[in-house]
Amino acid sequence: MKVERFEDLIAWQKARELTKMIYQVTSDGLFSKDYGLRDQIRRASVSVMSNLAEGYERGSKNEFHQFLVIAKASCAEVRSQLFVALDTGYLDQSIFQKLESQAQEVSKIIGGLRASVAKQRT
Repeated sequence: MKVERFEDLIAWQKARELTKMIYQVTSDGLFSKDYGLRDQIRRASVSVMSNLAEGYERGSKNEFHQFLVIAKASCAEVRSQLFVALDTGYLDQSIFQKLESQAQEVSKIIGGLRASVAKQRT
């Protein structure tokens, strides 16, 4: 499948799913009342999507690569915050595993895309 717009990127599609999941779990219970963590994990998940989109639209392989680096780092931030949510009891183990698995998948896809773009730069 040819990528013609950022919405075609599998990484962006998976990041969108992750963001939707994050918003769902942070809308209920104690998690919804921890405004700091709730807002931070939401911002981090949105950052993954946004950096993929912005980097792709920049039109330069070098800039796209840099935005992929940032998107992958934001994904790591989401994963770290998921551990905080687990440790504070905001997430049970099964929900945590589902979210963490999705975040890992997004991170791996971004990593592969980053490596591919890095090869095209040289």
